[in-house]
Amino acid sequence: MTSATDEVRSEKGLARVAQSLAGWTEKWFPDAYVFALVGVFVVSVAALANGSSPQTVVDAFGDGFWDLTAFTLQMAMVVLTGYVVATSPPVARLIDRLAMVPQSGRTAVSFVALLSMSVSFLNWGLSLVFGGLLARAIARRSDLRVDYRALGAAAFMGLGAVWALGMSSSAAQLQATAASLPPALLEITGVLDFGTTIFTWQSLLMCVIIIALTVVIAHFSAPRGAAVTTAEDLEVDLDDRPKEVAPRSRPGEWLEYSRILPALAGLMTLGWLISQLVTKPVLTVVSSLNAYLLVFLMLGLVLHGTPRKFLQAVALAVPATAGILVQFPLYAAMAAILTKAEGRNGLTISEHLADFFTNIGSGGGFTVVIALYTVVLGLFVPSGGGKWLVEAPYVMQSATDVGMNLGWTVQVYNVAEALPNLINPFFMLPLLAVLGLKARDLVGFTFLQFMFHLPVVLLLVWLLGTTFEFVPPVQPSSP
Repeated sequence: MTSATDEVRSEKGLARVAQSLAGWTEKWFPDAYVFALVGVFVVSVAALANGSSPQTVVDAFGDGFWDLTAFTLQMAMVVLTGYVVATSPPVARLIDRLAMVPQSGRTAVSFVALLSMSVSFLNWGLSLVFGGLLARAIARRSDLRVDYRALGAAAFMGLGAVWALGMSSSAAQLQATAASLPPALLEITGVLDFGTTIFTWQSLLMCVIIIALTVVIAHFSAPRGAAVTTAEDLEVDLDDRPKEVAPRSRPGEWLEYSRILPALAGLMTLGWLISQLVTKPVLTVVSSLNAYLLVFLMLGLVLHGTPRKFLQAVALAVPATAGILVQFPLYAAMAAILTKAEGRNGLTISEHLADFFTNIGSGGGFTVVIALYTVVLGLFVPSGGGKWLVEAPYVMQSATDVGMNLGWTVQVYNVAEALPNLINPFFMLPLLAVLGLKARDLVGFTFLQFMFHLPVVLLLVWLLGTTFEFVPPVQPSSP
């Protein structure tokens, strides 16, 4: 087994630089929770420097800490539902069939990248697990020699390229759900359904371009010949046989092993969904985060067949939600300090930042600067939804001030938010657990993607941004 240093020396060019960067981040980057804690204190110091009293700052911290309770649970459920669906028997059988499609190593890598991004448009949590299991299934083929590191990096492309442009985008889901928006942000942005964000032709076109670019890079960057490092070379155990459920041991467990209740729950969910689609606009239904999670949760229950198998999958998924549960309250506290802790002249940090971005002016310059700012901040605050709550108050106020379309501003954030995931290994952790690899095994390939993605994304947000007109915020109607 080669050492990490030997692995870095064996690489060349950008891959060698990326491997060195991955080794450095693994050694020196603290846990993402530490970044969130540091962020709270940095924002607090900035508020004090702005003239806020210590009492004002601590009040904003405590009062805002639980502002995102509902959204925190919702984002944890995105991960949980994606994991449960991906590990269900029908999806596992589908993965085994798909694994037989590629006919060469490079085709296998680009195939995994394409499918991981396609699935990510529906659910980024599902994409991580689905992509990882597909990579493992392909690596088990005895008739195909393929680089397991490149397969793993391809499986990550759903989260590293287009996840935030899809239906599980934290920012887009938050903006479409009035009940989940902090009041201060709701006043600035109003409600933005998917028709103004995810499903605009500009966003869909940008998504298609990025997917095509990613697939091409994945294909031509995959090692061939003697350069291939297989799962066997990396001593990875590829045995994915599911853990058998213990047999029923007492009469009271009968319903736990029965398919009756999952089938009934599935029928009720289907009936509810049909009723929603008949009585409400389609965009309103698909933009509802609660509806989205209900469908995926019940789908997981139906696909697993029995309550016992479903709960076993849930138990395996819960650890992956830990980071969201403990970090999002800190992001809520940061957002509260930014927007509520008034300083000199009654101005908050958020209002000062809004003035800064407003002074940049409208048009392409505004979108490019917002995108670059999002990328840099994302290296240190690896959380799409949590970071949006920190950025949104001043970014969206600035967009309003310069007349930039608010829905497109959300999408500028979304497409830029994925870029730091290609460098910072935080969001790789669930996938790495599935693959049995380390971050340094993947970052050489993901960093190469980043080098191509960054200029393309900046060009797209600038050019496509010129096709929008400003629309004032739409406040939700009173019940």
